[in-house]
Amino acid sequence: MNDHDNPTESNNKVPRGMTAFFVFCIVFVVVYVVLYTPGISGWSYYKIFEKRVSEAQALLTDVQREAKASYRGDEVAITEGGEIYASSCAVCHNADGTGGIGSNLTGDLKFGTSEKDLYESIAEGREGGMPPFKQQLNDTKIRKLIAFLETLRK
Repeated sequence: MNDHDNPTESNNKVPRGMTAFFVFCIVFVVVYVVLYTPGISGWSYYKIFEKRVSEAQALLTDVQREAKASYRGDEVAITEGGEIYASSCAVCHNADGTGGIGSNLTGDLKFGTSEKDLYESIAEGREGGMPPFKQQLNDTKIRKLIAFLETLRK
């Protein structure tokens, strides 16, 4: 019989589920190491990350290019600029741009008539009552508004 008092389980086998789980874990680890170790498979998350960054930069440059575009002569943009003018500017400059509280926009402008000057006036505002609109209007809307303002001066 037994020479010691501790019970033993020498006749019990390891359950099949535990054996299957052990084999699954070993196979999983081997497959994972083979697939995701850059030295073995060549896979690297950095390659995927760099690809996504370059795609995002390309998209961003397209958006920036569109935002920097002049809308001069674009009838759709001028119409949208007119709507922006009516909702944001007509209160001070009148619906026809002849001035009221704000300055007359149909003639010579005090701070310049170039696109750059108009953009700065609208986005940053000017001393003497012109508030900045860069918070309310994005770059594209300001450029469409400038295209509309150019039609007022012609």
